[in-house]
Amino acid sequence: MNYCSGCHGANLEKFVGRHWVYGKTEDAVFTTIKEGKSDIGMPGFAAAFNDNEVRNLVAYILKLGDQTAFNQTKGVVQPKVHQSEKLKYYVDTVLSGLEVPWGMTWLPNGDMLITERSGKLLMYTTGKKLISIEGVPKVYEFGQGGLLDIELHPEYRKNGWIYLTYAYYAGKTLEDGGSTALMRAKLKDNKLVEQQILYKSLPAEKRGVQYGSRIEFDKQNHVYFSVGDRGVEKDAQLLSNSSGTVIRLNDDGSIPSDNPFVNNKDALPGIYSYGHRNIQSLNFNPWTGELWSNEHGPKGGDEVNIIKPGKNYGWPVISFGINYDGTILTPDTAKAGMEQPMIYWVPSIAPCGSDFVKGNLYKDWSGNYLVGSLRFKYVVRCEIKDNKIVHQEKILKDIGRVRNVVQGPDGYIYVAIEQPGKIIKIVPVN
Repeated sequence: MNYCSGCHGANLEKFVGRHWVYGKTEDAVFTTIKEGKSDIGMPGFAAAFNDNEVRNLVAYILKLGDQTAFNQTKGVVQPKVHQSEKLKYYVDTVLSGLEVPWGMTWLPNGDMLITERSGKLLMYTTGKKLISIEGVPKVYEFGQGGLLDIELHPEYRKNGWIYLTYAYYAGKTLEDGGSTALMRAKLKDNKLVEQQILYKSLPAEKRGVQYGSRIEFDKQNHVYFSVGDRGVEKDAQLLSNSSGTVIRLNDDGSIPSDNPFVNNKDALPGIYSYGHRNIQSLNFNPWTGELWSNEHGPKGGDEVNIIKPGKNYGWPVISFGINYDGTILTPDTAKAGMEQPMIYWVPSIAPCGSDFVKGNLYKDWSGNYLVGSLRFKYVVRCEIKDNKIVHQEKILKDIGRVRNVVQGPDGYIYVAIEQPGKIIKIVPVN
């Protein structure tokens, strides 16, 4: 009661018989406590209380107000249990009050690092403190551009390197354009230090679309990251620029000697694959070792692909989508020398963020591939057989625009959502 009594009475008696300005349902009161109402001076308590503590407080407040029609068991409000085809689960809000959370990763001590597209790098500690990290590079915040993905080096405990992708300024103003860059830095005293820019994709464009970007490491510590076509479709078919590509580098930014175009004088040596529109996820399949991606099509034609060295994935020569105005983009969905997607979605779901489910915590989902949907505000659970997606199920329906899906080191699946900006985790129910 120490948090609440100053404004609401020693025993929260000011809630009795009150007029509920912001809603009197369990969800409405829960949201107000977690996120606050800054315009009236009500702070949010996401950092002070976990979800179960907030639910207990909601139950107490509503009981005081004679709101007895809520599901309570021994004074504890029970979370809503969802039934998927193979698993029961409930949703726990880990952190709210965010803007557009993009990347998530965890330090060895359990602290979570979160990128915000606006250019903020946040650390949510195991002690439930939210800390803003200093020293973040200035980002080209234009349309879909900004601070993007974040990953730790696989040997982080030894070397301390953190990798980030972001939209960089090609000049001094927005008019000079920008594109996607990869950098690495170390974290010291809540500040990024020893910053090294490893790659800047070209050309820079004053366009607000298609930056990518996700980061992934292989077992040899090569770093892969995706660059969108920057809204210039034809560039995705040119090896002389990095638009619409997956780039592969050594962890220090140098070019691996076995990259597919390293001996092609007309190609950028960092290119690993090309012909992509806007890859929004990269994951190595832990069972096959293959690099999987999902990427945005235009109006329809979103794809899941297995990325192979030197391959052309066809954009914009082939596509299962059409132009946004309904006109035909290309009559071809297949062509010699161009890869076919594993699956595609029509209409477009705007896939963003994905991960493979591992371990026994989600026993009946183990081996599945989870893909977030920005457009339709759900997660797609994909079942895999013989290295093919054979079944799909929509879960977390209407949860919000899903920006990322990551299985954390604790085994739980975390989902980053925008509008409203928050991070939730899926908790299985036995």
